[in-house]
Amino acid sequence: MDWQTLGIEAAGWIGAVLVLAGYGLASAGRLDGRSPLFQWLNLVGAAGFVINTAYHGAIPSMVLNIIWCGIAIVTLARRKV
Repeated sequence: MDWQTLGIEAAGWIGAVLVLAGYGLASAGRLDGRSPLFQWLNLVGAAGFVINTAYHGAIPSMVLNIIWCGIAIVTLARRKV
């Protein structure tokens, strides 16, 4: 595996961990779903998914995660964080 492929796979796995961490913490009541941390976890996690899914040609998943990033960006902008 070359370094580019390794980086793309790492982006996908790190993205998965971040999105799951945010969801898990919010579901456990340890993190507010409107908090900046939750939004940043989702933004960075979804960006990792965008990189990975674009590379693999998974267009529906890529589009979903672009929208997911957009939601996080709008929420953060409204909070001015």
